[in-house]
Amino acid sequence: MKNIPSIGVQIPNILLPKEGIDLQKWAVIACDQFTSEPEYWQEVERFVGNAPSTFHLILPEVYLGTAEETARIHATQQAMQQVLKQGLLTEYQGLILVERTVAGKTRRGLMLALDLECYDYNKGSSSLIRATEGTIVERLPPRMRIREGAALELPHIIVLLDDPEKTVIEPIAEQKNRLKKIYDFDLMLGSGHLTGWFVNQPDLENQVIRALENLADPDAFSRKYRLASNQNVLLFAMGDGNHSLATAKAIWEKIKSQVGMEHPARYALVEIENVHDDGLEFEPIHRVLFNVKEDLQSALKKFYGDKFSYVPCRDATEMVKQVDANDRSDQAIGVIAPSSFGVLHIKNPSTNLPVGTLQAFLDSWLKEGGFEKIDYVHGEEVTTRLGSMPGNLGFYLPAMDKGDLFRTVILDGALPRKTFSMGEAKEKRFYMECRRIVE
Repeated sequence: MKNIPSIGVQIPNILLPKEGIDLQKWAVIACDQFTSEPEYWQEVERFVGNAPSTFHLILPEVYLGTAEETARIHATQQAMQQVLKQGLLTEYQGLILVERTVAGKTRRGLMLALDLECYDYNKGSSSLIRATEGTIVERLPPRMRIREGAALELPHIIVLLDDPEKTVIEPIAEQKNRLKKIYDFDLMLGSGHLTGWFVNQPDLENQVIRALENLADPDAFSRKYRLASNQNVLLFAMGDGNHSLATAKAIWEKIKSQVGMEHPARYALVEIENVHDDGLEFEPIHRVLFNVKEDLQSALKKFYGDKFSYVPCRDATEMVKQVDANDRSDQAIGVIAPSSFGVLHIKNPSTNLPVGTLQAFLDSWLKEGGFEKIDYVHGEEVTTRLGSMPGNLGFYLPAMDKGDLFRTVILDGALPRKTFSMGEAKEKRFYMECRRIVE
């Protein structure tokens, strides 16, 4: 392991399944996907069976809060011990270049470890590594129970760089012919293809470090974002897995006084990606409400007063078109009910993004008992299908421009939670690499 404190990075020891293991069964999608579609996870379980798989090492969040939660957490921790005991993992010390192709798009990233001492997920943070959305502290305890007893971490965390000149990841990708290919396979259930190359050449490692140091240079940072010179540098911004990294941080703060500052739990394995990667697209995260108990129009009138108006639409296609094409000074949000579609317009909104304006209303309505549960879903089709079910409501949101992410976080702080997603559900990160977090 090699630590570079100035940029909060560690060149880690990474564990991968040994040769001969079926990688299509080994790699499964991020645990926070398909949380309203248990049938997806049932299909994963059938496909994997008893084969070595990260499915046995993680807790799909569809099971959080169910009668199965405690038993499944215990089972994952035992499965980690078995994987290590049976020698099913091979260690690589270095970086891994990752290439993911799905839905006709290819994006690239680098696997490395980040120093949790350089990360603060709290509101108003000015740390080198920052959350891009509000962290719900109440969501951490069940995730902490999983990690506290775990021998391994399996990251679905993707952290973003703002590297418009493409100086960090892309030069390594251009030298793939120098690298050892360590996995190359189709992912399960139509989720595309995954390839990885081992990067352990000193010159390439140093090239990555120098490029990151250049991005973190305070003077360059101030010029880039037109800031006062006393603004703290933001080098890494959360893309996916915000609550997973926050969980790792919370555990580290809890144990560091007992284990010392050189403990492996001080670091978290992540994939870094360039927000300017042509294959990376920001998708909106939509909302679905379950067991709605009150009339929507009355609730909107109570919360927004005269600031809202509602325009009925013939169908989902017209609704999506109106929301995506909205160029008025107000904000537009699609509404899906069991027997109708429409667009909600909010004038003089209280936040810069429609997602923030909507979330304030939903938080208030949930607190007042207007509905029973909310889920955050990817894709127009799923939102429409779930929102059209009896007792439900769906809200379709427009996407944000990914180029605005860093400057918005620097100037305004964390975005409203679940503002954007890097791709739709099947495009999310699959668990592949592991790392020891115990000594």
